[in-house]
Amino acid sequence: MSNPVFNNSAVFGEPKNRRGGAATQAAPAYGSPPAQGQGPAYGTPPQGAQWGAYGAQTADAAQLDAMYSAPSATTADTKRLTYDDVIMKTGGLLALLVVVGAASWYLTPQMPFLYLLGAIAGLVLGLVNAFKRNPSPALIIAYTVAQGLFLGGISLAFGTMTVGNGGNLTDIVFQAVLATVATFAAALFLFRSGKVRVTPKFTRWLLIAMVGYLAFSLVNVVLVLFGVLDGWGMRGGTIGIVVGLIAVGLAAASLIVDFDSIKRGVEAGVPAKFAWSAAFGLMVTLIWLYLEFLRLFAILQSSD
Repeated sequence: MSNPVFNNSAVFGEPKNRRGGAATQAAPAYGSPPAQGQGPAYGTPPQGAQWGAYGAQTADAAQLDAMYSAPSATTADTKRLTYDDVIMKTGGLLALLVVVGAASWYLTPQMPFLYLLGAIAGLVLGLVNAFKRNPSPALIIAYTVAQGLFLGGISLAFGTMTVGNGGNLTDIVFQAVLATVATFAAALFLFRSGKVRVTPKFTRWLLIAMVGYLAFSLVNVVLVLFGVLDGWGMRGGTIGIVVGLIAVGLAAASLIVDFDSIKRGVEAGVPAKFAWSAAFGLMVTLIWLYLEFLRLFAILQSSD
């Protein structure tokens, strides 16, 4: 699993990766006798009860007819996770992200520290939400607000950089948003069509590649901060463009793994509240994908 949000989840993760180690022991089949020492002998009535007196009274014919005529319960009726739940939660969070990001875009020139606070708060809230057993809608919404502050400010900074290279202030942001939406749609299409299957080998190689990319990025940041390299560091020029394309590919592959995790949760009938966890996991990957496109287009602009 690549996304830590789904990887650390007790309901979305692969059975062998879920908290608690091995999968929970399956319950005995319906109608089978209980294990020795766990209950009365099979076929005997409960202590102090007589046959026919245990449980609810027998329903009459009219009640039985009404029960059989009633429509089958859906996942919504049973408060189980549905794709609609995930879509609604994700759409709401994305709308909030855009609104806060637009506000941050206009406020950052007057308050340049705003997006830095958003970056720090987003990192902390992201880690907290990723390792919570049960989703907290308030914390997930707070994470979205923090990331909106960060994205608005960082988008303005990248847009300002492109102006010096003959670009338009909003062009790079529009291109990054459009590319993110297109990549999301393409990843969803490939997953739904079955052309890309999430196998253990697929997730293993994705994890190795992401760890390698993370190590490369950390080394590059350290070298730039300490003045060993300037500008984009090792991410400038042709190498930077290649690395950017690889990062976009990793984020797109992570989206496909996220879709598979959500599908697993829906098919397992997990509680509906975990739609917040699914939406949060998708937000983490989409924000990463947007930032990679933003950086890639800025590097392309600066190399013109």
